[in-house]
Amino acid sequence: MADTADMAGWACPAPLRDYQRIVLGHGGGGVLTGELIEHLFLPAFAAGSSTTRRDPTSAMADTALADTALADTALADAAVLAVGGIRLAFTTDSYVVRPLFFPGGSIGELAVHGTVNDLACRGAVPLALSAGFILEEGLELDVLGRVAQAMGRAAAAAGVRLATGDTKVVERGLADGLYVNTSGIGLVPPGVDVRPDRAAPGDRIIVSGPIGEHGIAVLSVREGLEFGGDVHSDTAALHGLVAAMLAATVPGVHALRDPTRGGLATALCEVAAAAGAGIEFTESAVPVPPVVEAACGFLGLDPLHVACEGRLVAFVAAADADAVLAAMRAHPAGRDAVVIGSVTAEHPGVVVARTAFGGNRIVDRPLGEQLPRIC
Repeated sequence: MADTADMAGWACPAPLRDYQRIVLGHGGGGVLTGELIEHLFLPAFAAGSSTTRRDPTSAMADTALADTALADTALADAAVLAVGGIRLAFTTDSYVVRPLFFPGGSIGELAVHGTVNDLACRGAVPLALSAGFILEEGLELDVLGRVAQAMGRAAAAAGVRLATGDTKVVERGLADGLYVNTSGIGLVPPGVDVRPDRAAPGDRIIVSGPIGEHGIAVLSVREGLEFGGDVHSDTAALHGLVAAMLAATVPGVHALRDPTRGGLATALCEVAAAAGAGIEFTESAVPVPPVVEAACGFLGLDPLHVACEGRLVAFVAAADADAVLAAMRAHPAGRDAVVIGSVTAEHPGVVVARTAFGGNRIVDRPLGEQLPRIC
């Protein structure tokens, strides 16, 4: 393996693949998803947004975010918009998990937690969510009721309001039971500026807890597999943890990501690309539960690519890292937080793992979907 000194300027190529149809990998959060966003959605949306930016009555026309809103939306977990002198974070996500219920949660909790966490990873205090349901003809009302109740409990526990929604029904066989979309808005407190491109050389990288549990939990019940131990989804709302981190230091928390689709590897790669900096971490420092390690070994998966739904990765100024780590460990959602590495000015855009054998390996996003339909 080449030494990291030889990696300066290196970047894993991601050529545009000439697909004529959507494949599962386009939804996996990896390279194919990135290409779909970069080469299809962003050009289309940019063309449509130019008129909006020229319109002096537009809500975004008088903000510094007007020219960067599309890039901000694509690279971060939520877009931040200035409206009437305040900053609002806005995000949306769709949930197509199969099965609908899994150890540790269901599509209902997932739909609330995922959107709350996207807002939290911009430093926002979640305020309200919308809930859109695509229901398949023939779905049992008891199943829908269980999902709705799970959403209600999760929203109440997170202190957010389910404020509006919509329901559509499609013909039997067209929706795999039900799909859920949630959008959310949150208030970004004054002085808070958390975004991927703020990660800077010297920052310490902190993971809030063990990785991979959600993806393996869903897979275990879907395929009826056992891996020598119980595994439950880590799905949880993280805005309380983020608030505790910001209470320790506002300026020192530079970037936050929740490692969902594509796992920790994708989160690290996206931040490295956004910040134009390199990332180095110690592979053995990453907390991987034994049951996740066993499952990944059996299935030939990399734990770094397996999704979490209740974890975050933080990029924190070195001078503030100890205070933030202590604040995280004092919170139930971050009691197992650990430092795994740091940001470097070397090999910008490249993520490097130090292996147990003393070598280095380049870590990249997965090409497509390793575990389909897990969120």
